[in-house]
Amino acid sequence: MGATADHSPVLRLMIAFSQSPQALAWARQLLVEQWGPIARESDLFDFDQTDYYRDAMGSDLKKVIWAFEVLADPGELASWKLQSNSWEKSYQSPASDRVLRPLNLDPGYLSEAKLVLATTKDRDHRIYLGQGIFAECTLSFHKQQWQPRDWTYPDFCSAPYRSFLLECRGYLRERSRQQSVEEEHGERT
Repeated sequence: MGATADHSPVLRLMIAFSQSPQALAWARQLLVEQWGPIARESDLFDFDQTDYYRDAMGSDLKKVIWAFEVLADPGELASWKLQSNSWEKSYQSPASDRVLRPLNLDPGYLSEAKLVLATTKDRDHRIYLGQGIFAECTLSFHKQQWQPRDWTYPDFCSAPYRSFLLECRGYLRERSRQQSVEEEHGERT
């Protein structure tokens, strides 16, 4: 029988997209207040790989990825998604009159081996976490780069996204090393 162990802390991410710069700014400020400082922030990407969100969110969508300084327990992923759904519903702006959903927030996490995203949509490759939330391993790290899966969203297959996530992985590795050294020094004193 295998022994259980706690998972190493992961880099918590939030993927946000909207046609409204004000909505993204609101989400960024809220997340810093709730989750702490942002360690890495992606460029603002055009989110034009799909029309799936057009009816609810409009066109000219922009997407950003925030990685947070405080490492987190990946077992909390479902609660992050429930929280982000609540934040989406609470956001109100002038854009709310023009579109049904002015802001989309998708939490996830990055470990050294994978990028995992939370979703409310069930598919054959997603694992149920409870409370209506599923997890998807979107990218895996192999041969020194992020590798897409058959189901990976096209934007996450692109070089700019994978380059940003490679930077995030480097940050996670450095933070993990720092934490290990701090814990080692704490045990000696």
